[in-house]
Amino acid sequence: MIRTLWFELNLLVATGVIGSMVIVASIFRVRGDFYWWAARSWARWLVWVSGCTVTVEGLHNVAMDRPQVFIANHVSHVDVIAIAANIPKRFRFVAKKELGRIPIFGTAWKVAGHISVDRGDRASAVASLAAAGRLIRDDNSSVVIFAEGTRSRTGELQPFKKGGFMLALHTGVEIVPVAILGTRRILPKGGWRLRPGPVIVRFGAPIDTTHYDESTRDALIERVRGCIEELLEAPPAVSS
Repeated sequence: MIRTLWFELNLLVATGVIGSMVIVASIFRVRGDFYWWAARSWARWLVWVSGCTVTVEGLHNVAMDRPQVFIANHVSHVDVIAIAANIPKRFRFVAKKELGRIPIFGTAWKVAGHISVDRGDRASAVASLAAAGRLIRDDNSSVVIFAEGTRSRTGELQPFKKGGFMLALHTGVEIVPVAILGTRRILPKGGWRLRPGPVIVRFGAPIDTTHYDESTRDALIERVRGCIEELLEAPPAVSS
């Protein structure tokens, strides 16, 4: 209980402090890596106060010199801070538009360049993903997408939404499958009590999308899904 209250207090403080910094920076038209630094600092702050330990595997699959689309499983709110704290290059999240309504956080989210998608309006969603494609090409950044669209209650992979795959196909950007393990025990969907524990973030081998098109999109989805399933089932890496 104490840990949960401590985390929630720091969530408010971290969002207020770093979110305000982002909003002010946008007013003064700050560019470059500041917004990535802010997102990563916010996530690392929250990982630290959560008491969780995050182990990262496959970091060599994160390319520093080109855009990538990170597609990850999703079982907990903790997934967001676990992955955001450990991507070592500029990135943007693609997520539901409702996040933009959260005070301070929503404004900071928008001005930092993260992408909001209206799932109830297909034309708007397509336009948002097209904008994301232009952004990652223009500034050599990457995007993070939880392809299931919502958190899984059971931990099993749910059907994948197509948007992130269409973005990758239209831009020719490779996809990096990502598996996040341990977060469901820490804070499951529908739960409120935080239980600190170990988390593993696994970056899989990049998948070249240039050999796929819209007619073979479903095959690409199944390939990425299969890779994530393998990453979820693999034993922990043994450190030498």
